[in-house]
Amino acid sequence: MNKVTVTPMENTEMRRLPATALLAVLLLPACGDAPPREAAAQNPAANPGAPTQDLPPAIIGEGGALEGWDHRYVDGDTLTTGYLAVPAGNGPFPALVIIHEWNGLQDRVRQLADDFADEGYVTLAADLFQGRTGSNPRENMALVREAQADQPAMIANLNAAVAYLKSRSDVTGRVGAMGWCFGGGVALSFGLDGVNHEATAIFYGRLVDDPEVLAAMDHEVYGTFAALDNGPSPESVAAFDTALRAAGIEHDLHIYDDVNHGFWLRVDGDPEVRTAPAADAWQRLKAYLERTLR
Repeated sequence: MNKVTVTPMENTEMRRLPATALLAVLLLPACGDAPPREAAAQNPAANPGAPTQDLPPAIIGEGGALEGWDHRYVDGDTLTTGYLAVPAGNGPFPALVIIHEWNGLQDRVRQLADDFADEGYVTLAADLFQGRTGSNPRENMALVREAQADQPAMIANLNAAVAYLKSRSDVTGRVGAMGWCFGGGVALSFGLDGVNHEATAIFYGRLVDDPEVLAAMDHEVYGTFAALDNGPSPESVAAFDTALRAAGIEHDLHIYDDVNHGFWLRVDGDPEVRTAPAADAWQRLKAYLERTLR
């Protein structure tokens, strides 16, 4: 599986970003509102026949009352508080660690954890900010900078999340990591530096374009990106694709036309434009998780 679907603007020679030697997860401009298959698929944003109904309730603004519970998963840390959602039944189930945006672990991400539990995944929404959240860009930036100042601690946090999930009797032992914006970049760094897990899904996050660095990845990578985004830009996504190919890493990347940064987690911000691409990204994500975690 080596697939990147790009918009017309990517069919020209792309610039490369500097290699990310230390795998630092840098702050993006904004979060929130704002077999091998080589052929490009039709962009669903321009396809009126694309599926538009099967979307997680949380991302269309219809998430209900929380069904999971707070969980402290880092030994000796009384501040870091994740959110755990468990499917109905006895399992065993595959598992997911989901990583919040730059404003911290908010209810929309908790509701999405519930949605993934409904899909059959024991889901732990990680907390990288020790229970704190931001309410404006200044506060968000301060939290991100604090977390970035100790990247080993972020990786250790997520290692603890994976270890907790793998210790559960209702988990198969297969765990994936997924994030959005700030969390997307963290998910990629965790895929490269973290303990063994079987999937990495990135929704618009800081990317790496050094094949030697990406060679540390030992599983297929999923990525959903927006053509109207600068963080990462379509050019950066194309460079990421080139580097993944050079490193021999299987991947399924797609850049969606007519949408901007944060479109998937907040479809309700512009449902007329965002619903169709979000639905396509969701179908791709479900297929990816099925083949990597089931």
